[in-house]
Amino acid sequence: MKAIGVIAEYNPFHNGHLYHLNTIKEKYPDYVIVLVLSGNYTQRGDISIIDKFKKTEIALKYGVDLIIELPFPFATQSADFFSYGAITLLENLNVERVIFGSESDNIEDLKLIAEAQLNNPEFDKLTKIYSKLGKNYPTALSSALYDLTGKSITSPNDLLGISYIKTILKYNYKIIPETIKRLGNYHDLELNETSSASAIREALKNNKSIKGQVPYNEELLNNSHYIDEFFNILKYKIITEEDLSIYQTVDEGIDRLIKREINNSNNYDELIMNIKSKRYTYNKISRMLLHILCNFTKEKANGFREIKYIRILGLNKNGSNYLNKIKKTSTLPIISKITREKDPMLEYEIETTKIYDIICNNNLVNREFESIIYIGDDNND
Repeated sequence: MKAIGVIAEYNPFHNGHLYHLNTIKEKYPDYVIVLVLSGNYTQRGDISIIDKFKKTEIALKYGVDLIIELPFPFATQSADFFSYGAITLLENLNVERVIFGSESDNIEDLKLIAEAQLNNPEFDKLTKIYSKLGKNYPTALSSALYDLTGKSITSPNDLLGISYIKTILKYNYKIIPETIKRLGNYHDLELNETSSASAIREALKNNKSIKGQVPYNEELLNNSHYIDEFFNILKYKIITEEDLSIYQTVDEGIDRLIKREINNSNNYDELIMNIKSKRYTYNKISRMLLHILCNFTKEKANGFREIKYIRILGLNKNGSNYLNKIKKTSTLPIISKITREKDPMLEYEIETTKIYDIICNNNLVNREFESIIYIGDDNND
C-alpha cells in the first residue's frame, strides 16, 4: 500500500478541490490519499467558515482516505512554518508524494527557486535590500528570486509549493513533490465555472446563491461563520491587555498602533485596513490579530516548534488499513482518541476550539473527545 499526500484548508471544499482529488485518483488509482487538514483556523489569519469535523466528513465523502489535523501553531503561521508542519506529518506517515495545486504547473521551476532560497546566500541579502526600499515581504521575496533565477513567482499556490519543496530539501525528506494545474484564479471574487474558495465565501457572506459551486448540497454551508463575528471579543482583549507584544507575530511598535486603532475601527476588516502598510500586509496583520484572539503567545510558539503527534480526524477502510500498516514505523505517537492525558500542544488545540465555539456554539469541545469520524463504505458516490 502506497500513499499520496494532500495539504488543504477546504474553506470550503469546492469543485476545484474535487478536480484535484479526482485527478490524483486517475493518475494513482491504487494509492491511498492522506490529507493534512487545517482545523478551525487558517494560514491567512481567518477562521474556517465551517468546523473541522464537517470538513472531515465532506473530505471523506469525496475521496480522501485518511485525514490528519495540522495543529494551530503550524496552521496559522507563515508559509514556511505551515509547510514544515504539514510536510513533516506526511513524512512520518510514509507518504510517497505530495501533490499540490499550482498556477504555473512547472515543478522544475519551483524546485529551482526553492534551491535558490535555501542555498544562495544572496537571497536573504537581496530580500532585505528590497524590504528597506519599501516593498512588502512577498514583493521583496519575488524581486530577489527574479534577480537570482530570472523566474517571477507571485501566485499563492506556487509560493506555498516552494515552501513545501524547501522543507523537503532542508530536512532531506523522501517525499516527491508533484503539481496539478490549478483551475481558476484565487484572487477572483466573482463566481464562475471554477470559483475559488474566496469567491464562495464572499458570496455566502453576501447571501448570494452558490448553487453548483460545490459538489455537495450547498445548504451544508448555511450556518457558516466569519471572523467579523469575533470582533467584539478581540476588541475587549486588545483594550484590556497591557502588552500586546507578548503575542506571536506581533512586533514591538505595531502593538501600540493596534491599541490606538482598535478604538477607531468598527469591524475586523476596518481595523486591518487602519493598520496596514507597506511593511505589514493584510495577511500578516490578520495573523497577528488571530494570535491575540487565541492567546497564542511568543512563549507558547517557542514551545510548539516541533510536531509531537499525529492526530487523526477521520478515515475510511482504506485509510484504516494504511494506518495499521505504517503504525510500527512512525516515530510520532498516533492519536485516534483524545484522553485527559494530553500533549501540551493538543491541550492548546482544544483551547482554540473553545474560542471558536464561543460564536459557532456547536458543542465542538465535546466532539474533540469523541471517536474519530469513520466512513466504512469506500464508495464515494
